[in-house]
Amino acid sequence: MKTNTKKYLANPDVKFQLKNFSTTYDGHLDKDTGKIELEKVKEDLDVYQEVLYAAGTHSILVIFQAMDAAGKDSVIEHVMSGLNPQGCQVYSFKTPNSEEYKHDFLWRHYKALPEKGRIGIHNRSHYENVLVCKVHPEYIMSENIPGYTDVKKIDKKFWSNRYENIKNFEKQLTDNGTVVLKFFLHVSKEEQKQRFLDRIDDPAKNWKFAVGDLKERALWTNYMQAYEEAIAATSTANAPWYVIPADKKWYTRLAVSQIIAETLAGLKLKFPVLPKEEAVQLATCKEQLLKEK
Repeated sequence: MKTNTKKYLANPDVKFQLKNFSTTYDGHLDKDTGKIELEKVKEDLDVYQEVLYAAGTHSILVIFQAMDAAGKDSVIEHVMSGLNPQGCQVYSFKTPNSEEYKHDFLWRHYKALPEKGRIGIHNRSHYENVLVCKVHPEYIMSENIPGYTDVKKIDKKFWSNRYENIKNFEKQLTDNGTVVLKFFLHVSKEEQKQRFLDRIDDPAKNWKFAVGDLKERALWTNYMQAYEEAIAATSTANAPWYVIPADKKWYTRLAVSQIIAETLAGLKLKFPVLPKEEAVQLATCKEQLLKEK
């Protein structure tokens, strides 16, 4: 039972407005059926991943961005559970360190790209540089960019150039065989509040909550505007954004997994066919093995 995942696509040919995307799933699928469907998708992902690795012509880069408590970690956990760990790599990006600040903002993300045949998952990404940095432009000062010694100089042109840098970066990746999938887990402010309360009430989840989370929550409107502008500027045919409803975690996991599976299926990859000479060698090896006593 497939869901209509196309409705979550931020179509680059249509003006993007975040208000047009719901934070909750209100379709006909119930939670128990959704969990069963997720297990089926995981089986498909396992097969697609093996072909991806064997073919060695493409890599997959999956990017997750979201507000705190939107469920990025749990989605990654469930997606990964259907994949062979040897063919995957997960990076979680925090505040840049001193070495990273000595390079351009894309440098550390280049280093974390998946090689051909592998799936790379980025928990937060280069988009932090047009999201949290846009809400807190003072962070840009740590990059020591010539001409930007004063936060007041960070204007619309600066952000426009940065969006263009990101699009060029992603085009280079896709031109060379990396499939880029970008997911914004769209959680409501009300649901975030409840998840924060759950973290506070549950001793096993206390570590997930920080006082600073409330300071960022107070800037909710600023963040929503930053997300809307970033998605509108960078959702392209070669590297699309998907806005996934995140108020119901079980459905978020299913929708993301289905989109990844559909994308892999669309590549129409096949296992390599051996040259005639090697096929003959295989037949000879088989004959030798069968003759063993």
